[in-house]
Amino acid sequence: MGQSSMIFKNRTDAGRRLAKKLLSFAEQKDILVLGIPRGGVTVAFEIASALHAPLDIFLSRKLGVPGHEELAFGAVASGGGRYLDQRVVQAAHVTPQQIEYATARVLDVLAQRASLYRGDHPALPVRGRTVILVDDGIATGASVYAAISPLRQMQPTRLILAAPVAPYSTCAWLEKHVDQLVCLDMPRDFQAVGQFYEEFSQVTDDEVIHLLQRSRTPNKASAKAASADDSQGMLPLEGMLEVPENASGLHASRSLAKIHRPTDTRQA
Repeated sequence: MGQSSMIFKNRTDAGRRLAKKLLSFAEQKDILVLGIPRGGVTVAFEIASALHAPLDIFLSRKLGVPGHEELAFGAVASGGGRYLDQRVVQAAHVTPQQIEYATARVLDVLAQRASLYRGDHPALPVRGRTVILVDDGIATGASVYAAISPLRQMQPTRLILAAPVAPYSTCAWLEKHVDQLVCLDMPRDFQAVGQFYEEFSQVTDDEVIHLLQRSRTPNKASAKAASADDSQGMLPLEGMLEVPENASGLHASRSLAKIHRPTDTRQA
């Protein structure tokens, strides 16, 4: 721990490798995977696919120091969760008025992005579910920390934080605030998330929308197929139908057949 230098080909590769560490959650009905846009959704999509779990987004964004927006003094998440780094607030002399103005502006942006990504689809329910919150990498942890508080208020059964890479110190801090933290690489020498990827181009909004749409399609298809089977009251049964010697009324082409058995064996 703290000495590795794992390199991922891209976010898809990172997601597939991270999914292998989460296979114990596969096929559980209460699992919900939440990706933090934009890069986290690509990683989360691979995890949701491997676990056969639904996928949604959870939005958070840093609060930048006025005039030096690249420097974060905190972060907020959709739903109103907010984290303030008091050390930066005091050092940069950020006023309460500036904090509230920046917060309102960021929340408005998050609301617009939620509408863009989901369209007419509502946010998936969190209460009573095991939530896996995913990002493509964690640096300071401010944005992720801001997401944890509102998620807790939504009453998930468990909250798991998953990321391909994050500094050892950040992991040690964040794991105190979640039920479980899964991270493939926790280096002490950490400058930026991108240094651990061969390809780390920016993910577009269209890609996020596309991945969310793809994640919904298999679920709809499976539900439709299951509903059709239930409505017919029939269970498929593979079998061999042999033609008796000198039988009449059967054709050789029907020597192999798929037959069905009623769900109520009393009718068989």
